[in-house]
Amino acid sequence: MSAFARFPPRLQEAIVSRLGWTSLRPVQELASEAILDGKNAVVLAPTAGGKTEASMFPALANLVEREPEGVGVIYIAPIKALLNNQEDRLGTYAEMVGLRRFVWHGDVNDAAKRKFVREPAEILMTTPESLEVMLVSPRSPVQRLFKDLRLLVIDEVHALAGTDRGAHLMSVIERLAPSSQNDIQRVGLSATVGNPDQILTWLKGSSEREGVVVDPPKALAKRDLFVGLYDSVVGLAGEAAARASGKKSLFFCQSRALTETVAERMRGRSIDVFVHHSSVSLEERRAAEERFAHGTNACIVCTSTLELGIDVGDLDRVFQANAPSTVSSFMQRMGRTGRRAGTSANTTFLCEDSETVLQAIALIELAREGWVERVADQQRCWPVLVHQLLALTLQHGAISAERCWEQLTRVPDFRAISRPEFDETIEHMKKEDFLFEAGGLLSMGQNAEKAFGKKNFLELYAVFSSPVLYRVVTTGGRDLGSLEQNFVDRLVEDMSSFLLGGRAWTVERVSHDDQVVIVREAPGGRKPSWGGFVPQHLGFELCQKMKRILTDADRFPYVDEPGSKHLDEKREDLGDLLRRSGHAVQLDGSIARWWTFAGGRINHTLKYGFEVAAGWKVVADNFQLRIEGDGVGHESVRAAIGKMASAAFWDTPEVRRAVLARLPGYRLSKFQDCLPEKFALEVIESYLIDVSGTVRWLAS
Repeated sequence: MSAFARFPPRLQEAIVSRLGWTSLRPVQELASEAILDGKNAVVLAPTAGGKTEASMFPALANLVEREPEGVGVIYIAPIKALLNNQEDRLGTYAEMVGLRRFVWHGDVNDAAKRKFVREPAEILMTTPESLEVMLVSPRSPVQRLFKDLRLLVIDEVHALAGTDRGAHLMSVIERLAPSSQNDIQRVGLSATVGNPDQILTWLKGSSEREGVVVDPPKALAKRDLFVGLYDSVVGLAGEAAARASGKKSLFFCQSRALTETVAERMRGRSIDVFVHHSSVSLEERRAAEERFAHGTNACIVCTSTLELGIDVGDLDRVFQANAPSTVSSFMQRMGRTGRRAGTSANTTFLCEDSETVLQAIALIELAREGWVERVADQQRCWPVLVHQLLALTLQHGAISAERCWEQLTRVPDFRAISRPEFDETIEHMKKEDFLFEAGGLLSMGQNAEKAFGKKNFLELYAVFSSPVLYRVVTTGGRDLGSLEQNFVDRLVEDMSSFLLGGRAWTVERVSHDDQVVIVREAPGGRKPSWGGFVPQHLGFELCQKMKRILTDADRFPYVDEPGSKHLDEKREDLGDLLRRSGHAVQLDGSIARWWTFAGGRINHTLKYGFEVAAGWKVVADNFQLRIEGDGVGHESVRAAIGKMASAAFWDTPEVRRAVLARLPGYRLSKFQDCLPEKFALEVIESYLIDVSGTVRWLAS
């Protein structure tokens, strides 16, 4: 029997008569079968591949067959924009079978929320942060609202798993679970990832239901790809405007500044241009989406805000300025095209330099091989553990450490944190007055109330910090503007360059204590150094693929003539060195360059290793290490590498202390200050370096 045949007649009739469907897609059949059988599931399909219906149709079948007391299904989206985008669709699906849905987030007025509390809809749409507000608020009768909760649907789950936001989501789910009389079924909707089974295990949490990954075979489809190299943003924007004319397209940029520059350069070229990024107001973004959806000669220039499954209708083209940092992002963006019969999925890479041409080729070739990044298996998520301790004191007024431990051990992202470490954190938070203990019960301390208590604890609910801004100042003290911390964190002193105020600047020094970046003007006409214009850590596999492309002689028909010419120049420059056996080290006097192509985290690990082992000054990026100091030579560099190839070197207490002492004081979470110093350093360490990956690579 097909899954569709198992739906209640009322739902079958609505799908046929209201939606005009005559059948379900394979992913919808398979997912519906699993969900109707009561299994937890991770459903894999590209953007617009039918994942929403794959989860919501069997959810509706459950609700129609036996109406819930209160909320029966919660649909969780990682961002409000996706929630708003799905609001009408889920409203239609609910209404066509006589059910209701309600959207709850910070922009919904109190009167509507009070009405929902009095008469709850069967389907609730919300975000993880808003769900936590409901748990903590005395105005939300959680036990009554969720006593018959049966199913959670988490959209774009791949964007959450393995991150702090995912740890927060699972913490909230596990706090919600005891309110229901049911073992709440969990369904994650995901783009393609390298390890969907890991996401399923993570999502399961304390649920005892059987689980399944729904990943139907994908038909081979033609892809229309182009990689071009341009000498300026003006040329890049002009090419995009010409190719986009008469079509609907998205143009992805890696920064807000580039988004604004590209959009400005495309305007006035007989095409409607809209801008979409996190600094654009909600009203402007919605207006752009609405006008774009009904246009035929329009382009939205955007950051990753439109990478998640926000529906802006059928697209003709996707453009990419330079290259994204992951295969997953590339596939997600390309997946927005080729939906109509007779059209091909496509991406046009418009690159500013030869390095991003190489990066774009590597992304395409990895995708052709079927490789995609794995989601991280996070087990020691300290910032969210601290946040949850504070949230539990707010929810219960006062709570014992024992009860907190019992609650938090259900969350997969904390499973490698031991009870002694947990107790040490509690003691530290009491000592620093983030927690207060009386009669064996913990409540929020004065320092926590000062830090997070403003606007009725809005800072606590907003788990993830608003971007910290760093001032950009010249060596002469002139103020140039500001940069966000997530950009600054990846800048390399004496190497990275960036554009600000229409001019190029080279980073001289970053002061994290003062939140200042000190720069000097980049020399005119100087070619950017390798790694100088890539403000993010690239992964090991991507960088290794870039290395293989440089050492091979393959031609890529989708690359234009300037891009191919620059690739040949890079091969001529580095190919022989990279093909040699052993380590690709170049020596120039007392300076050595080691071309590892090992990615940002491994190269930064090696940087600290060299500094501790030999006392040299080392600058690292995604592809190389620049090593300078007394005694630098082929033999001494090889000897230091040999030391670092052993795990015993890194495990030595004095080496570990020295490495940790060199880590910059990045503020990766606003809850870092609540942690004992060693756990706060561990947060920075896990972000910046990878000792086990480094040892594995050196040993191989």
